[in-house]
Amino acid sequence: MALVLTEEQVMLKESAAGLLAEKAGVAQLRALRDADDELGFSRDVWQEVVAMGWPGIAVAEAYGGLGYGYTGLGLVLEQAGRHLSPTPLQASVLVGATAINELGSEAQKQALLPALAAGEVLVSLALQEGAQHAPEQTALTAVADGDGYTLTGNKILVLDALAADHFVVIARTAGSAGDSEGLTAFLVPAEAKGLTVERRSMVDSRGVGALRFDGLRLDADAVMGEPGQAWAGLSRTLDIANIGLASELLGLATEAFELTVAYLKERKQFGKLIGSFQGLQHRAAELFAELELARSIVLQALQAIDADDPELPKLASAAKAKLCEVAQRATNEGIQMHGGIGMTDEYDIGLFIKRARVAQHCFGDYNYHLDRFARLSGF
Repeated sequence: MALVLTEEQVMLKESAAGLLAEKAGVAQLRALRDADDELGFSRDVWQEVVAMGWPGIAVAEAYGGLGYGYTGLGLVLEQAGRHLSPTPLQASVLVGATAINELGSEAQKQALLPALAAGEVLVSLALQEGAQHAPEQTALTAVADGDGYTLTGNKILVLDALAADHFVVIARTAGSAGDSEGLTAFLVPAEAKGLTVERRSMVDSRGVGALRFDGLRLDADAVMGEPGQAWAGLSRTLDIANIGLASELLGLATEAFELTVAYLKERKQFGKLIGSFQGLQHRAAELFAELELARSIVLQALQAIDADDPELPKLASAAKAKLCEVAQRATNEGIQMHGGIGMTDEYDIGLFIKRARVAQHCFGDYNYHLDRFARLSGF
């Protein structure tokens, strides 16, 4: 596969850059943060995003989507990263719609995917239970109860939890924590009796929440796929989610780099522009080279999703690990080259490091994916 964009993809990238810069940029993120908005995004702006058709980019035409693939969605997410755009693109479009497609029954797909593609509903994945990403450690229980199930337990770090209409909940119907077998996916309405959604604060000012299940009763038709067999679909969903997050981190790191270079060209010290100092030039050049390498691995991983490449798990972990590393370096260098003033609210670079740290840890951080890549590679 050629690691270059087609003319159509370039046009999509440019249109995404234009809309997100104007409607969902850093200024809007600041406004939502200062207003302590519980959703973390504007529904009016979301409707403008919906009008562009982006929620349906990766949804098949048979389910009302555009069928344009994840490469197209990745280009939009890259621009969302560049502009720190607060929208449900990550939670509902990248993760939620993918979870429905990979785990849901045909009836569930027919019921939800067209609505997701039209931006009429939001779906979020409820997976994490501890401080670290460890899906096999799922302990939330789903006990067979007549012709249904009763769920008891907790989930944390659920993206856009307060805005979601449905949750894809991963629970254990067999085995014990640490087993990949015995996991079952359930489709749970946000208003279900026995479900409590609590708001949580994050350093990046995005909307997240914690879910508490107190004997929540579900009918059998809430099960997604076969009971106890969710691992394969969940793994692919997480691979796709991590590649999408790598796309966002690529945009974020690129913008942090460009903001820093611009600062080097205007800040003077000892009567000289600090960008003229050779030591800083070398650091910037090395980061530029890393960004170009990162761009290639992200595009290869996105294309692998659309090509149904059997190497997808390895590519997903390689892309996420690399972009965690590059985003950390880009934002750290940005802060250091700005000096202490970089962490003040006056400068945007501080907002980029905060979002980067959250995105890095979402669905597995650098260490998790480096270890997974090594294991998948036979080490």
